[in-house]
Amino acid sequence: MANVLLIGMGITTLSALESLASKCHVQAVVRNVSSDSKTDDPVVNFACQAGIPIFSETSTKQIRSLVLKFQPDCVVVSSYNYILPPDLIELSTFVNVHYSPLPHYRGRANVNWAIVNDEPCAAITIHKLSAELDGGNILFQKLIPIRDRDTVADLYHQLNEIQQQHLGETVIKLLQGYQGTEQNSAEATYGCTRLPEDGEINWSAPTRSIDCLIRALVFPFPGAYTYLLGRKLLIWQAEIVKNPPSYVGRISGRVINRAKKEGYVDVLTGDGVLRIYEVQFEGEEKTAAANVIKSVKTTLGLRASELLERIQTLEQEIIRLKENAK
Repeated sequence: MANVLLIGMGITTLSALESLASKCHVQAVVRNVSSDSKTDDPVVNFACQAGIPIFSETSTKQIRSLVLKFQPDCVVVSSYNYILPPDLIELSTFVNVHYSPLPHYRGRANVNWAIVNDEPCAAITIHKLSAELDGGNILFQKLIPIRDRDTVADLYHQLNEIQQQHLGETVIKLLQGYQGTEQNSAEATYGCTRLPEDGEINWSAPTRSIDCLIRALVFPFPGAYTYLLGRKLLIWQAEIVKNPPSYVGRISGRVINRAKKEGYVDVLTGDGVLRIYEVQFEGEEKTAAANVIKSVKTTLGLRASELLERIQTLEQEIIRLKENAK
């Protein structure tokens, strides 16, 4: 039975471990878990039940040490935040799991970007790791359609299931001599890292673009957000209103309808109307949008006049504090 070392920091690691454990001898798992969160981590729970050691230090130095210690037949990477140096990759056979249709969408946040960019498909690619970012021969690839209401969580669930079915057997196939298909790097495209602040909604954008952004950032990601009365408001669930009323006098971000009983509010976008169902102020519980957005005079987002008013208020407070300090 092939010996495998698994490196995994994200939400793809559990299905990777399950797949590898069914076909290989998993020598250890490298995963960023603290002692406080170990009991809540399904990867740790699975590994403990299977007698697989967990190493919580995820630096390349630690990985190099573990590769030299265990001498695995294959090192599998499924969700890792750093680029492994070429001299480390040369120590063993390295396989990477990448949730995009390589050579397209190399880089980071690929499933999120696929929804944000309104792509028709997402994908999983299992490939040999090389010195080139997300390069190396493709060993397995499968595309799945992105449906109109699919969220990033839905896509990860589907892709994780495919990984669980195929990763272990793909590793075995590689170790038995299969070399896969070479990527055409001339066709490569890239996705940069997404940061929480990239999730701010521009209400002047097309309705479809806003809807895609919201669906691309649902939990476990930070969420798309706007501002309500100067407070950050996360939007977790929304949908496009079909055949909306035609507003020839429109303010993007303006609330035009509030359904108290059903809990939703309708908001003008750059070209239509978005219906918002579930929202959350930072530090508070999720709730129906109508519970916190209570007027059709409300405009979502930060406006220049509001920012100026807040600056003036702060300036007045500073003057008052200075006078009191005399």
